[in-house]
Amino acid sequence: MMHYIHLLRPLQWLKNGFVFAPIFFSSNLLKWELFWPTLIVFLAFCLISSAIYCFNDLRDVEADRLHPKKRLRPIASGAVSVRSGYVMMILCTIGAFVLLPFSQSVNLPHLYLILATYWLMNMAYCLWLKQYALIDVTIIAIGFVMRVLIGGLTTDIWISHWLVLMTFLVTLFLAFTKRNDDYRIYEQTGQKPRVSITGYNKTFINEATAIIASVTLVCYIMYTMSEEVITRMGTRYVYLTSGWVLAGMLRYLQNMIVFGLSGSPTKSLVKDHFIQFCILGWIVSFFVIIYL
Repeated sequence: MMHYIHLLRPLQWLKNGFVFAPIFFSSNLLKWELFWPTLIVFLAFCLISSAIYCFNDLRDVEADRLHPKKRLRPIASGAVSVRSGYVMMILCTIGAFVLLPFSQSVNLPHLYLILATYWLMNMAYCLWLKQYALIDVTIIAIGFVMRVLIGGLTTDIWISHWLVLMTFLVTLFLAFTKRNDDYRIYEQTGQKPRVSITGYNKTFINEATAIIASVTLVCYIMYTMSEEVITRMGTRYVYLTSGWVLAGMLRYLQNMIVFGLSGSPTKSLVKDHFIQFCILGWIVSFFVIIYL
C-alpha cells in the first residue's frame, strides 16, 4: 500500500497550495464560503498532478532505473507494476474531474477547461516537451500560474497581474535550481537525468538563477509598494514582508550553490528549518498586516 501512496507523491501536493493564493492575498482566507470551494479545487489539482506523476514514471521507467535517486521510485524499482501504474493514473484523472462540481463555482466550465489544459500540457511535457532546455522550466512555471488562475476563477476573485508575475518568476527560479541538481549528477556520472540537461551548464544555471531571483525580489517590492495594492489592502506596510522573501531566496541559493541541495524544492521546504522559518515569518507578517 505504501508503494502506491509513494507513486502518487503526496509530498508534492504542497505545490498545489498556490490555489489558495487568490483568497489569501484578497483577505478572504477566513471566509468559509470561499475557502471550501478552493479546498475542493486544491484536492482536484492534487489528483490530477498525481495522475501526471504516474504517467511520468511510466514513461521514464527505463531512464529512472539508471538514476541514483529515481531508481527507487515504485515503478522503476518494480514495487508497483506498469499495469497498476496506468490504473492509478486513470483513477486519479477521473477523480479530479469528478470533484470539480462540488466546488459549486459559477465558473465551473472554466475550471474544467484549466484542469484539462493543465493535464494535456503536462502529458505533452512528459512525452516530448521536457526534452528541450528552457521550454521544460517554462512549462513548469506556467503550471503554477494555472493553479493561481483556477483558484481565482473558483471564487470569482480577480487575479492581479502582480500575483501572476510573481508566481511565474518564483516557480521559474525553483525549476532552474532543480536543473542545477540534474547537471551536477550529469557531471559526476556522465549519465543524463533528463535529455534537456545538455542545453544547460553550471555557469548558465547559476547566472540565470541569480537574474531570476533579482527580478523576483524587485517585482515583489514593487508589488508591495504599488498604489493598487495599498488601496486594496488598506495598508502601506506590506513592504515589510520583503525581508522574509530576500532571506528565503538567499538561503535557497546557498543550498543550491554551496551545499548542492537543490534536488527537490518540496523536500527543501520540508527539511530546511531556515526556509521554514522564513516562510512562516512571511505568512505571519502578511497575515498580521492585512487581517489584523
